Amino acid sequence: MVRVVRATQVEIESAVQALRDGELVAFPTETVYGLGANAQNPAAVVRIFEAKGRPPNHPVIVHLDSPRYLHRWVREVPEAATRLAESFWPGPLTMVMPRAASVHDVITGGQDTIAIRVPAHPMAQQLLTAFGGGIAAPSANRYGRLSPTRAEHVREELGEAARVILDGGECQIGLESTIVSFEGGGVRLLRPGSVTAAQLREVVGELVSGADSRSPRVPGGAPTHYAPTTPMTIVPAGEIDAQADAASAGARRVAVLAQRLPLRAHKYVTWINAGRRPESYGRDLYANLRTLDKAGCQRILVQAVPDGERWEAIRDRLLRAATSVAESDDGTSTLAVLP
Repeated sequence: MVRVVRATQVEIESAVQALRDGELVAFPTETVYGLGANAQNPAAVVRIFEAKGRPPNHPVIVHLDSPRYLHRWVREVPEAATRLAESFWPGPLTMVMPRAASVHDVITGGQDTIAIRVPAHPMAQQLLTAFGGGIAAPSANRYGRLSPTRAEHVREELGEAARVILDGGECQIGLESTIVSFEGGGVRLLRPGSVTAAQLREVVGELVSGADSRSPRVPGGAPTHYAPTTPMTIVPAGEIDAQADAASAGARRVAVLAQRLPLRAHKYVTWINAGRRPESYGRDLYANLRTLDKAGCQRILVQAVPDGERWEAIRDRLLRAATSVAESDDGTSTLAVLP
């Protein structure tokens, strides 16, 4: 059971003052930790991009404490968005809608759309309510690297970039929010998350999955993302022990993220059994990869996760994090290097 922590009044007041001063504040959400700035202060938002090394054309998500402030940020709220908000806000769903005229380009990456979320984490709600406005916040890590799910991950990676780091304990979900956009009355799933396609369909009916050439750019949409610094390979589920043996030949140190214990001892292998439950696997994914990234190994091998919607968000993150995928065909394995 994940322990949820609430901030003291002094901590919230310090964070609110930092935001009003144009400084950055790291705070927990139910998905991952965010690196936040006053969304109405373009200079402050630019500091997020500088701290993360984030490309300037990548939009950021604006977090609100409730949908009551949507009119400040969104030009037009689609009817489907209203229904989704009623079902999933506060929660791990981000919706991309037409931006209001007052929204600065630094928030949207120069696009005509804005990404909005109402997080459910009590500490995020405390902060947003006390601040009384929108907080622009991508994940609190260096661009393209593993997202932080604990306050110490933020400290390790960003150091003093944030004036205040609110420690809300471990994130309950551990994977970034589901992202949807609205096109011609329809709904498009742009990033899978803990709100699944089946859950979305229950509310809006038909759903299109995946971006096309007309879809807005969204956070986490780059082909390579969420990655450890150690090269990472996804291997077929039934070959994880054999691949570990082969990769560790010649006393090479190898790390493994699997869904079970090893079938036999591997002398030069650091092995984490993440289990077979998608909820706990996803919650611990980034923390486990951080642990393996620090193990001094030459490569991380990840056992391919099962098919099915409950694993879809995890599969998406692993494929973006991997440098290669080992594919099995008639008992032989080949290494496909990803772009």
